[in-house]
Amino acid sequence: MVIEYFCNRLFVIVKLIIRFVFETIGINSKSFEHEFTSTSSSTAHHADTEGNQYRHGLVIFLVTLVFIIAFGYASFFWRKLAAFCLTNKIKKPSATNRPCHEFSHEEKERIVVVGAGVLGSCIATVLARDDRKVTLIERDLKEPDRIIGELLQPGGCQVLRNLGLDECLVSCEEAQSTTGYIIHDWKTGASVHIPYPKASDNQCKEGKAFRHGKFIMSLREAARKEPNIEIIEGTVQALIEDNGVVTGVTYRPKKCDDSQEIRAPLVIIADGGFSKFRKHLHSEQVHVSSHFVGCIMKNCPQVKANHAELVLSNPNPILIYRISDEETRVLVDIRCQTLPKNIKEYLLEETLPYLPEHLAAPFEDGVLNERVRSMPCKFLPPSTARKDGVLMLGDAFNMRHPLTGGGMSVAFNDIYIWRELFKEISDLTNYQQVEEAYSRFQNRRKMTHSFVVNILAQALYELFSANDEHLSRLRDACFEYFKLGGRCVDGPVGLLSVLSPKPFTLIGHFFAVALYSMWLIIKDSGLRVHVGVYRATGTFIKACQVIFPLIWSEIRTIA
Repeated sequence: MVIEYFCNRLFVIVKLIIRFVFETIGINSKSFEHEFTSTSSSTAHHADTEGNQYRHGLVIFLVTLVFIIAFGYASFFWRKLAAFCLTNKIKKPSATNRPCHEFSHEEKERIVVVGAGVLGSCIATVLARDDRKVTLIERDLKEPDRIIGELLQPGGCQVLRNLGLDECLVSCEEAQSTTGYIIHDWKTGASVHIPYPKASDNQCKEGKAFRHGKFIMSLREAARKEPNIEIIEGTVQALIEDNGVVTGVTYRPKKCDDSQEIRAPLVIIADGGFSKFRKHLHSEQVHVSSHFVGCIMKNCPQVKANHAELVLSNPNPILIYRISDEETRVLVDIRCQTLPKNIKEYLLEETLPYLPEHLAAPFEDGVLNERVRSMPCKFLPPSTARKDGVLMLGDAFNMRHPLTGGGMSVAFNDIYIWRELFKEISDLTNYQQVEEAYSRFQNRRKMTHSFVVNILAQALYELFSANDEHLSRLRDACFEYFKLGGRCVDGPVGLLSVLSPKPFTLIGHFFAVALYSMWLIIKDSGLRVHVGVYRATGTFIKACQVIFPLIWSEIRTIA
């Protein structure tokens, strides 16, 4: 049903894309459509100059070419999806196994959450407030210190308020408001302003930037206040399995050598991007595309107050945002499997020359005098493989490139969905009911935030870290697209902010950028039209190679 809906909507979105691109490049889309329905009236109506007739003919040719390429890719992935479904590669538990262990009344009411990070602390608090007994186990309850997980988009802030945890943002020390982005293009020296959508009071909606550890401690403090939560500082060693069903965990408390058991009908694994349990519960492989190298810049000026900045350098994007009154985080993406040995020297030689003037001095000072750290940027598509009695959520379950700062927004939206689903599950030992809820969870997240944030993050990263000529053209076209303003900004920023996570809006704008790129290539080719058509075709094929595998990674796990 979801696949059928997807295909039907594609026809509508293609028509809207073409109409939008025609209007963008100055061609009347209604008259263009009329050209196909009435030849005689078209001839009278389009008594244009020879140049305009040539332009219209060229656009007709390009649109035909685009449809041929897109149809070829769509057919390939449709056949791939059909084969995937026929061979039944999406494995679901039978939900017929029953553990031999008989849960006591106290155990039957308990949920164990492994990991007190962003998702673990939040879901424990939410479930406890809904009268669930929760045991939260965390290896180290000291304040963590990381260089990512510091930017929460407005959509994430909104969901956090809906979950009743907005006090965690208020109590987060020195948290900074963000109301949009400034994107700098190193090639042209130009900048474009990308404000967040406006609220009813005509003010931009706000995201938040903060020290990761401060926010984690605020979430843990909220959990600590709940009487239904028991917090244990210790290391979870293994899952307890009984007849193929997870019935609890073994853990070793901190400062204790003896292992202990705790039984529960449901264990939620939320131990983050370096999860030790993923290989046993997840069918997908983690892909490391690059590394974020970051440091702190002190007293760094802002082009526009309360705005993050993104520098499109050569070839690595650079993300900058303020996390306290005096501190600004800078993250440099380095596309490699192994980082350079002298990372400070690399940053000064390969990154500093591409920074805008107002960032150069603070960046140099930060690299020389502050701690420089790195973090792998991972991509992990979601999987339907699972066992009864256990759920994987958060970065243990699904990751995307952190360039767009959408990870925590995905986590909070997932929690919001599960909160509603858990209200319909009265008995956690009813594994069939839990499995049905899991299928509904997968489908709901696919049609909203998961699809949008995962694909947007990976697609934008491929464009902004362009490593070939076609991706470079797409990156340049994307920047020019943003400069058009209006809906060319409103639509993408609604996706980026996770305020309007609509899958078909994402697909529409991605292909609008691809077609706009083709138009710019043809226009700049002058009299060498055949060369322009060749390059434009290659660029569009590259766009398809970027987006279709990402779409496939999402829709193949629709339950």
